Amino acid sequence: METKYPDWRDIAITAIAPITWGTTYVITKEWLPANRPLFSAVVRVLPVGLVLLALRRTLPRGDWWWRAAVLGMLNFGAFFALLYLGAYLLPGGLASVLQSTGPLLVIGLAAWLLSERIRPAAVAGALLGGGGVALLLARAPSSLSWLGVAAALGSVALSGLGFVLVKKWHPPVDLLTLVSWQLVAGGLFLVPLAWIIEGPPPSLDLPAIAGYLWLGVLGTGVAYWAWFRGLRRMDAGVASLIGLVNPVVAVALGVVVSGEAFGFPQALGSALVLIGVLIGQPAVTARFARRKVASPVQT
Repeated sequence: METKYPDWRDIAITAIAPITWGTTYVITKEWLPANRPLFSAVVRVLPVGLVLLALRRTLPRGDWWWRAAVLGMLNFGAFFALLYLGAYLLPGGLASVLQSTGPLLVIGLAAWLLSERIRPAAVAGALLGGGGVALLLARAPSSLSWLGVAAALGSVALSGLGFVLVKKWHPPVDLLTLVSWQLVAGGLFLVPLAWIIEGPPPSLDLPAIAGYLWLGVLGTGVAYWAWFRGLRRMDAGVASLIGLVNPVVAVALGVVVSGEAFGFPQALGSALVLIGVLIGQPAVTARFARRKVASPVQT
């Protein structure tokens, strides 16, 4: 029986998530209110969550009350608090490439919690992508904020565990309902935290409103629907590799919009990241193996 691999349509839809996530950093730097990471997280998470919950009209039942709360914390609440802290403290490209350290973590967690087979090609793709990350970091500023680095890496750890648990717990509802539960749970966690630490909401100009609409509707609602759809249709480790598209988008936007440094190491790093994504996809390695078997042996 032939093994069924994710098709290119599934891969393309899943890639919507990291592509839109890659815009987070430049939008945060250029358009959003300064030094308000928790407020930004609330605005990105809670409004779209409440809208989706109102549209789906389905509440959790039984164990899914606490499971939705845990997933909301891991994937949205604590995750976005750390994500935005890193986004404010680090250059856009650097903040995003630190997020790309997640695939190896997800591969390990998926093997442990889901008994997913560790695919050598997926590990190779993650390592190759990690090499690309190192090159993308080649011109990191000397005044690097290690608090920002810690926040970015912490967000990777939380979301990696959250993504694997979404697969392990087999949600009993459609994806939009699942996303709505998590967004509301994460948003409700963030609201008092933002008020205590940052105070009342700031005034918003039109660019800030446009930025929050983009990040809330496309970068959160649509993106997480696409991402969780991908997690349902492919191995968690394989899906996580697609997330490596995120830093490539962020670095490109950082160069074009913010004038961040870009040279040969960054170009090579971006290429390695994209190659890592491709070779980690089972469909690619299976096609290569079939061609190798079909090739006539030269004597």
